[in-house]
Amino acid sequence: LVRALIYSILIVFAVYYLLPLYVMLVNSVKPLDEIRQGNMMSLPQLFTIEPWISAWSTAQIGVQPTGLKPYFINSVLMVIPAVAISTLLGALNGYVLTKWKFRGDGIVFGLLLFACFIPFQIVLIPMARILGLIGLAGSTPGLVLVHVVYGLGFTTLFFRNYYDAFPTELIRAAQIDGAGFFRIFWRILLPSSGPIIVVTVIWQFTNIWNDFLFGASFSDVDSQPVTIALNNLVSSSTGVKEYNVHFAGAILAALPTLIVYIVSGRYFVRGLMAGAVKG
Repeated sequence: LVRALIYSILIVFAVYYLLPLYVMLVNSVKPLDEIRQGNMMSLPQLFTIEPWISAWSTAQIGVQPTGLKPYFINSVLMVIPAVAISTLLGALNGYVLTKWKFRGDGIVFGLLLFACFIPFQIVLIPMARILGLIGLAGSTPGLVLVHVVYGLGFTTLFFRNYYDAFPTELIRAAQIDGAGFFRIFWRILLPSSGPIIVVTVIWQFTNIWNDFLFGASFSDVDSQPVTIALNNLVSSSTGVKEYNVHFAGAILAALPTLIVYIVSGRYFVRGLMAGAVKG
């Protein structure tokens, strides 16, 4: 009886949590006239994919008729290198801070950890200045650099905690056999880092894909990510609000993160717990 009560409460909370997604989904395949009738919870009487086509390819954003497609591609071109670089650098930092200790390594790790708590707004002006000096302002590589720098504290924290539980004896044995710094990293540590790599990729992918502030601050028209385009899609509508197109656009913008969590979400908690207790 107690278990049934617990499951019933969890089901209620799950339904309540998923209700907005249901509303977005069913109204994204309705004609606009059907939405105007007022019942947004009902299933569509006339199924249509025109709102999805409009949001993807022919939606009106500003004065230029365009859809989310080019901005979606911008986000992909930004997310993939940013996640890969920040994950690799975080793994190297965690490796050095746990297996190649040096004087002041605790201070370095403390500074990197402190960077995790710096608000986005504080770094806007210094980062804009730096991007201007190195010629990356208003470009996709500039956004990649911003997200790599800001995410480095988190990726280092993940890998440092994970590698801290890794047997140091294996590192010492490899050194005795003549393996150097990078050979140990590539052949021993990195192949054993699957769980924490999944955690880092999910974390970084979600944060970078959903970012709005950095995209609005450091991009131009040609390099804007999909979150900026979605905001423009919703706010630039004049006259009749095309809610079905807005819902479809929001789902399209959120689809990659939903897919990532559905495919690999079960490994997220497993990876976090992998380095929680030293063996």
